[in-house]
Amino acid sequence: MLQFPKGGNFHFLSYRMRIQEFNHTIDFWIDELKKYTLSQLHAKPAPGSWSLGQLYMHLLADTQYYLEQIHACLASGNNIDGDSTPHAKVMLRNNEFPDILIEGSPDNIHVPQPASIEQVMTDLLALKAEMNRTAAWITTTPVQGKSQHPGFNYLTAEEWLQFADMHWRHHLRQKKRIDTFLNTVRL
Repeated sequence: MLQFPKGGNFHFLSYRMRIQEFNHTIDFWIDELKKYTLSQLHAKPAPGSWSLGQLYMHLLADTQYYLEQIHACLASGNNIDGDSTPHAKVMLRNNEFPDILIEGSPDNIHVPQPASIEQVMTDLLALKAEMNRTAAWITTTPVQGKSQHPGFNYLTAEEWLQFADMHWRHHLRQKKRIDTFLNTVRL
């Protein structure tokens, strides 16, 4: 199981530590992908729930959005005085989402199935490379603003990077439930 720092000290870690944690997390997901067949990626534990493939697609799409937000923060000093919600501050301080099932957007039912394992792997590797390139800009960009998260108000580039890692780790619980299902069916 993945181990990560908890508590307030993580908030003060450098971007290098944040990108190391992100890389550790995404490398876990990359290694795990190698264990599945396409049929397993497409299998849904229940009607209306996501398959493991849809979970990968969701994580890829959301992290691409987080990357766009990091770019926006690094491109201008906009919203520098914007603040995150108290709930966001707690999550970032704890370096994790609460251990609850979070109801997603109604649009989540439209998350596509992956076309192939190879495409998911290519997308994971490309996303990791782009996140590493982007994270390196955090220390070299003199003026950094904030961009607005739909539920947590304003986050800095570094907070978006941390949020991306937290999001991947949060879905480990869902992955475990899907793995339990996959271990009970024959595909």
